[in-house]
Amino acid sequence: MSGAAISFPLLGDWSVCPANSFTLFGHTFYWYGVIIACGFLLAVAYCSRRCEGFGISQDDLTDNLLFAVPLGVIGARIYYVIFFGHYDSFWDMCKIWEGGLAIYGGVIAAVLTVFAVCRVKRISPLALLDTVSFGFLIGQSVGRWGNFINREAYGAETDIFCRMGLTLDGETIFVHPTFLYESVWNLLGFIGLHILSKKTKRRFDGQYFLTYVAWYGLGRVWIEGLRTDSLYLGGTGIRVSQLLAGATFVLAVAVLAVLLRRGPRKLWVEKQAERDAAGPEPDRT
Repeated sequence: MSGAAISFPLLGDWSVCPANSFTLFGHTFYWYGVIIACGFLLAVAYCSRRCEGFGISQDDLTDNLLFAVPLGVIGARIYYVIFFGHYDSFWDMCKIWEGGLAIYGGVIAAVLTVFAVCRVKRISPLALLDTVSFGFLIGQSVGRWGNFINREAYGAETDIFCRMGLTLDGETIFVHPTFLYESVWNLLGFIGLHILSKKTKRRFDGQYFLTYVAWYGLGRVWIEGLRTDSLYLGGTGIRVSQLLAGATFVLAVAVLAVLLRRGPRKLWVEKQAERDAAGPEPDRT
């Protein structure tokens, strides 16, 4: 379907057939990569403006990104390879430019990297994850439009009012635009989390990250069930990402409920402010 014309009957009698790539200065660039990069830059710009409010310096945020981004890409590829499982050689598994990334693998790898880097730098990983939760939602919301350009990550055939038409060789099928569902879902999550962060005070470090995990998991359980390109668990009919989304949603909600009932705890940013107010430790030599 990579060359199919795209239409949305809800928006009238029109269609578009965007190219997957473009040439600039003699080099070929793929729109999918450009869109992912734009989502990443927007996420970094937002998180950079907010990080100090969580007790995280811009240097610490940058240091984490330098490790988390490449390892996140590797994690996304490993997740896909594990559950796709149809490769003739190790080299074929490494051909990331031919497609095959899974967002859950990227998030898992990025989170593990954050814990490792924060341990070395002696900063709170939960405070940093609260910060980058906004970035996850921004990046995922924008990045899904790369699937639109590639005509991928769509759902089963449907006659729903917001259906997307794909026309190839004179034949048109109407499908669930699941890339659009997920993009809008993440955008709503970002807006909600942004408003929450401005109107209320966090009760504990990790609150926003758990909220992100719960929100994304809830939406992914529904959206993954509509897709036609899901990765399955072995020879079963169980969709891996749907199972993981459901499990993380339940776990995140449970942990949130327990921690909220325990009441507020001192935040990392408050501890940092106390250290700054106390001044440098006296020299005991």
